[in-house]
Amino acid sequence: MPSTAHSSIITACLGLVYANYVYRSYIIGEFAAYPEPIARHLRRALFYSNHDLQPEAAVKYYVKALELANEMGLDPLSDEILGVKFQLASFLEKQLHQPRMAIDVLERVKEHCIAWEKEFGRLDRQREKRTRVLGQVVRVSVKLGELYAAPEVMETEHAEESLVYAVTMLLKEQERRQSEGVREEEGDWIGADEIGGALESLANHYESRSQHYLATPLFLQSVSLISPRNCHAVTLMTNLSASLAQQLSPRTPYDPPVDRAALTSNARTWALKALETAAAIRPPDRNAECDEGCAVAMHNLGEFAEMEGDVAEARRRYVEAEGLSRAIGFAEGLKRSGERLKLLEDR
Repeated sequence: MPSTAHSSIITACLGLVYANYVYRSYIIGEFAAYPEPIARHLRRALFYSNHDLQPEAAVKYYVKALELANEMGLDPLSDEILGVKFQLASFLEKQLHQPRMAIDVLERVKEHCIAWEKEFGRLDRQREKRTRVLGQVVRVSVKLGELYAAPEVMETEHAEESLVYAVTMLLKEQERRQSEGVREEEGDWIGADEIGGALESLANHYESRSQHYLATPLFLQSVSLISPRNCHAVTLMTNLSASLAQQLSPRTPYDPPVDRAALTSNARTWALKALETAAAIRPPDRNAECDEGCAVAMHNLGEFAEMEGDVAEARRRYVEAEGLSRAIGFAEGLKRSGERLKLLEDR
């Protein structure tokens, strides 16, 4: 079988980049953006979370800042107030290692955004805000999908529900704009990179549950949205390749039979495309993701060859993958290719 461990490692390490977009996009900015009483609480919250780590004190001052903002009538869905909420969620997840508490914060944000959109989203004067609020729902839902799937939580059904919700809302709004046109003052919708990131997050979820038949089309759509000059395209093509090669037997007696030879051939095509894409990427666009993606693609080409009984080709590909992994310090790649070579020798 293709090396799903390699593919999932690359996806797990680098696919989280989009999931954390919600944290990066709403960072507490200049304190001047807040009324001084709120800014005072935020300064203390950041001090106790970034300098003199005192979790209880940090959470207390984040909560005080939010309570005061509510008392003062500040828009709870403004970038400034959302920034506080996302900073709190990030602190709970990253520094306190409490993903369930971060989930509680983000679920409340999501619920508030959805309620606002249902009540005010159709008003002409709220078009720009509607776009911003819907975008927040998508990003928060993707992040919730990651958190629900965290080892400390492992609520896979909730993870899938959140990711499906994000992708459905994202594509529904995109299709509306394509059919009706962009209305005045609506502003831009989520860009291609973010759309691809959301699709990839859902694909990774399906891959983790061995639902490759669901992951494959999502990886394919993600590939179509990303620039070939981006090293993450190599990761996507490699994961698409692995997903194709792992398609299961028919799920019901009425499903068409799986053409294993055709799937393996398509998988090889995408793995080779990953290598070709990586070879064309030059600095400053090229980074370590390109190199690791190449090592994974080489290894998987070896596994595809094994599936077809071509031991000589499999050995050649594993040797290539092992050599590249050693050169770039890719420990997992070195281990996995070495293991496959040893198995070939023991036959």
